[in-house]
Amino acid sequence: MSSTATEDSQARLLRATYDVGKTAMYAAKVDPRFHYCLYVPPQIGPETELVVCVHGTSRTSFLDFRDGFAEFGRWQDCVILCPVFPIGPLGDGARSGYKYMQEGDIRYDRVLLGMVEEVAAKYGRQWDRFAMFGFSGGGHFTHRFAILHPKKLWAACIGASGSVTLLDADRDWWVGIRNLEKVFGIAFDREALAEVPVQMLVGDADLETWEITHKPGGTYWMEGANDAGRTRPERMDALRRSFEAAGVKVRFDLVPGVSHSRMLVIDRVQDFLAGLLKQKRGA
Repeated sequence: MSSTATEDSQARLLRATYDVGKTAMYAAKVDPRFHYCLYVPPQIGPETELVVCVHGTSRTSFLDFRDGFAEFGRWQDCVILCPVFPIGPLGDGARSGYKYMQEGDIRYDRVLLGMVEEVAAKYGRQWDRFAMFGFSGGGHFTHRFAILHPKKLWAACIGASGSVTLLDADRDWWVGIRNLEKVFGIAFDREALAEVPVQMLVGDADLETWEITHKPGGTYWMEGANDAGRTRPERMDALRRSFEAAGVKVRFDLVPGVSHSRMLVIDRVQDFLAGLLKQKRGA
């Protein structure tokens, strides 16, 4: 066997080992402080879609989502992208920067879009639009990403966000969106958001408030920080009403008997996405 053939064989073996199925972890080219892993189905074709799953505050759920969505990705012909935004990228131990889209010199929405571009190029696809699911801290990220970039999404599944940004033009970010363009350089596109199918999920027993109650002096304290409700179900319902008032069609799943448990809701997320995929491909 020639050296070229041997090298080609090794390249194929490496790709099969690390780049297909449940992949290795990669540093993002757009900013190597951040990482991602994937589930990649055995074959990628013109109908292969992308689903982004965003972890919560502990960050460990990125593997739960990668593995928990692997079967879905295989049989629904989807690549699953799980970003990792570690605690303290600025060296200060801060846990929640990614939830609010910016932290120091970091724009987390741009980091995620860079990851999508990188993965699309690697696998020969052009994912101008993708689906996103996030739970807890990932729910923070998902609904705020949808507000900023609705044209990038064919679905948004928002799970148990501890704090919510309402579409309130009378309050500043992050409680509202009055100064959205000043903060991010992005004007709110109500019509585009209304085109995104949205699912919101929260357990009816998800009632702990110790981690989600904002207090004066806290990093994200501002007037109105707790006005959307006391518990996660109350805040998610406020978000639902805010989105629906803007013309967004929302499927709201209040899951009976479930507390703050990401793995007990992903079947509902997959059901929602599978229905949308069937519509997209049928069209």
